[in-house]
Amino acid sequence: MSQGRKGKVNYRCPVCFEREWDMDMLWDKERDEYYCYRCAYVGTEKDILARYQQFKTRYRDRLKRFEMSYFD
Repeated sequence: MSQGRKGKVNYRCPVCFEREWDMDMLWDKERDEYYCYRCAYVGTEKDILARYQQFKTRYRDRLKRFEMSYFD
């Protein structure tokens, strides 16, 4: 996901992020898109934010504790 509070926003590669690799995406001014040099993912800011949203919905209950009682 994006990081930092000052200056330019850095995005993490959504494909690498799903694989739990922490890779920053690089910006290509000529093509107006971001790219990852590890997995060759290319996308606009809108595409990256959509992939982040998909990741959030998939793991929305990640921090929630589910208690199961087997002896009720």
